[in-house]
Amino acid sequence: MEKSALQQARAAYQPKLPKALQGSVKVKEGKATQSVDNQEEIKKLFPNTYGMPLIEFEESDSVNHTKVNVGVILSGGQAPGGHNVITGLFDTLKKLNPENHLYGFILGPGGLVDHHYLEITEEFINDYRNTGGFDMIGSGRTKLEKIDQFEKGLQIIRQLDIQAIVIIGGDDSNTNACILAEYYAAKNYGVQVIGCPKTIDGDLKNDQIETSFGFDTACKTYAELIGNIERDCNSARKYWHFIKVMGRSASHIALECALQCQPNICLISEEVEARNMSLDDVVEYIAEAVCDRAAKGMYFGTVIIPEGVIEFIPAIKKLIAQLNDVLAMPEAKGLAREELIDFSRGHLSEENLAVFNSLPTNVARQLALDRDPHGNVQVSLIETEKLLSAMVAVKIEKWKREGKYTGKFATQHHFFGYEGRCAAPTNFDADYCYALGTSAAQLIANGKTGYMAVVKNTTAPAEEWKAGGVPITMMMNMERRNGEMKPVIRKALVDLDGKPFKTFAAMRSKWAKETCYVYPGPIQYWGPTEVCDKPTMTLALERM
Repeated sequence: MEKSALQQARAAYQPKLPKALQGSVKVKEGKATQSVDNQEEIKKLFPNTYGMPLIEFEESDSVNHTKVNVGVILSGGQAPGGHNVITGLFDTLKKLNPENHLYGFILGPGGLVDHHYLEITEEFINDYRNTGGFDMIGSGRTKLEKIDQFEKGLQIIRQLDIQAIVIIGGDDSNTNACILAEYYAAKNYGVQVIGCPKTIDGDLKNDQIETSFGFDTACKTYAELIGNIERDCNSARKYWHFIKVMGRSASHIALECALQCQPNICLISEEVEARNMSLDDVVEYIAEAVCDRAAKGMYFGTVIIPEGVIEFIPAIKKLIAQLNDVLAMPEAKGLAREELIDFSRGHLSEENLAVFNSLPTNVARQLALDRDPHGNVQVSLIETEKLLSAMVAVKIEKWKREGKYTGKFATQHHFFGYEGRCAAPTNFDADYCYALGTSAAQLIANGKTGYMAVVKNTTAPAEEWKAGGVPITMMMNMERRNGEMKPVIRKALVDLDGKPFKTFAAMRSKWAKETCYVYPGPIQYWGPTEVCDKPTMTLALERM
C-alpha cells in the first residue's frame, strides 16, 4: 500500500492505553442491570443475556493464555478510528496467545452470511495503524436479524474454529449484535458476540458509554471546514453560508461545531421539536437574524443545520410516522415509485395529507419513497440547506415589499458529511479506539457475550481511563420500526438541560448579532497535549 508522509509518520504512533489494560487483567463485576425501558418485554426477548452485571477491568498478576479465534465485522457508516479498534483487538489477542487468529469479514455483516473473509496478519494490519476509513475489510449495512442468517454465519464460524465475533457499529448494528448474541446463547453454540460503540453522530452514549468513537475526529474535521468558511465569509462579507452537517437523529455534531466555531445561527433539531416549531417558524428565526445583521450593514453570516432537522419539525415528524406505517402495509409491496406516492396520499390522515401537500415536491417525494435498510428516511439526500435558504429568501422578499428589509441576500450552500467519516483519527480517537479493541479482546478472554466494550473517564489522561463492558440489553427499549414494535438501542439525543446545550444557548444571541467567529484550524497530531489530545467541547462539558 502506498503511504503518504503523514501516514508513514502516524504508523509509528503508539496509542496510549489505560493502566488497567497495559498488562494482565482481572474482572470486577458490578451490580446486575436492566434495560432503560420496557423491562418485561426486553427480558422476555433476551432471557439468556438480560440482567448481566457491569464489568470493569483491573490490573492482575495472573497471565491468561487463552486460545481463541475471533471474527471482526465493521458495520454501518464509516467512523474515524475503526482500524484502531481492530489493531487493539489483534495486538491483545496475539499477546494473550500467539496462536490466536483474527479473521475480518468483508464488507460488513454480509461477509459473515456469505462467507467472505480474510485472515488479518501482522504484515497486513501494519498498513492500517492509526489510519482513517474502513478500507481494511470494508463495511456494509446488511441487518443480522433472521435465523437463516445466523445459521449461515455459524457455518463459517465452525469452519474457521471461531469462538467469538466482534461487531463494530452504531446503535442499529449493536442491536443486531445483541440479537445475534442471544440466539447463539440460546442454542448453546458457544459463540460469544461483543459490540463496540461506533458512530460519528454521537447518539450512541449513556451513563456507561461517554462517547462513540469517530465523533471527536469528525467534529474537528467539520469544525476546521466551517472555520475556514467563516474566515472567508468575514473576508468577502457578501454571502450567507448555509452549512448542513451529518446527524440524522441527533444534533450532537451541529452543537459541537457551533461550540467550536461560534456561527451566527445553529439549529438544534431537539429544540425545534421541544418548542413545537413549524417549518415557517424555523425560516422566520433565520430571517430575523439576517435582518438584524443587515441593519448593521452586515450582509453575511453562517448557519449550521443538522441533516435530520426536518424530521424533528412536529408536523413533519407525525407525517413521517404515518408514512412509515403506510409503506409497511402489505398492499404497498411491489408498487412502482409513482404508485407509492399516490398510495401514500390515499392512506394519510387529513392533517398529515395537508402537511404532505404543503412541502416542496422534491422533499415530499423523498419522505414518501426511499428508506435505508433500517427503515429510516434518508434525510442526507434532502437538501435541507437549500430548502431553508430558498424559503428565507422568499420571506425576505416579502419583507422587502412591506418595507421591513432593505439590502441584499446572497447565499452559498455546503454539506459536510463524507469529508469527516474517514479522516485520519485524532489522538483521542486513536487512543480511545485502541483501548476499545483491547477491552473487546479481554471481554472475549473472560468468557463474556452480549456485552459492549466501554472506556470511561475519558477527559482524564489516557492512563487514568477505566475500561470494561456493559450488557447491550441495558441500553435497549421497544420502538416502532417499519410498522412493528422492535427491540432497539435507545438513541441519545441532545439534552436541552445539559451543559453543552446550555452553554450554546447562553451565547447564541450574541453570536447572531455580532461576528464572533472562531477558527479551530486543522487537527494536530504532534505538539502540546492540550492541543493534540483534548476531547470535544461536548465531552468536556458533560464530564465537568
